[in-house]
Amino acid sequence: MSLPADSHVHSEWSWDTLTGSMEGSCAQAVAIGLPVIAFTEHVDHTRWAVPTDGPYRSDSLTAAADADGLLTPPPFDAEGYLAAIERCRDRFPGLRILTGLEIGEPHWYPDQIAKILAAGPFDRVLGSLHCLPDGAGHAEPWALFPHRDPAELVREYLAEIPRMVAGSHPFAVLAHIDYPLRFWPADRSGPFDPEKFKDEFRYALKATAESGRALEINTRIPLDATILRWWHEEGGAAVSFGSDAHQPELVAHGFREAAAMAEAFGFRAGPTPYALWGRSS
Repeated sequence: MSLPADSHVHSEWSWDTLTGSMEGSCAQAVAIGLPVIAFTEHVDHTRWAVPTDGPYRSDSLTAAADADGLLTPPPFDAEGYLAAIERCRDRFPGLRILTGLEIGEPHWYPDQIAKILAAGPFDRVLGSLHCLPDGAGHAEPWALFPHRDPAELVREYLAEIPRMVAGSHPFAVLAHIDYPLRFWPADRSGPFDPEKFKDEFRYALKATAESGRALEINTRIPLDATILRWWHEEGGAAVSFGSDAHQPELVAHGFREAAAMAEAFGFRAGPTPYALWGRSS
């Protein structure tokens, strides 16, 4: 089985990617026989609270925060990014290199995002939900789990997905619907069981399918097969694959297993290596 396109990769052009390298990721893609790579750099506007203690405290994030402990993501350098893409296309002519963005909370910032998209073209645009309200501000799930009920937090996250996919927000792929599960506190809540959130997942998946968007199989952690089955049952028409790599050696990590799972649930490769995988049944 040939590898599908990696449609979710970060490089030094993402504000949070300290060890990323666009050229290094392209070299890795060529080395492993990946036909297509998309650099979907972070575009974020939500100001969020940085944890000052606990397992997810980060010196680099703390240094980037203001005196109130709030981090404001820096602007995306579209011009510099697009120039780097062209340099990599010249250096790696046998690799299909796509432009892209990963837009955080796109439904909250339509005007700002429209200005960035106008600097394109951008081939792969992902929509992501990274932050949730926390009091008068916002925070990421990993900062919320220590002081919030884990199950209620996941339900709140899934309830926001239909609001994010409603309307004409400019993204084609819903990224990592399982994002909070990367930080699920199994030590105090036990293993995560998607069946306990069946109604919430299915409602979010149905809304995404009805919006015409694809679902990303993100391999940062393996997507639970139950979620992919629900996607197919709710009418999901297509999937994409994303390693969410922030360093070159993780490009296309876990893709063979993810592709096999997608095929098992009725999704097949498209007519070109860079096409999304559509349903065959």
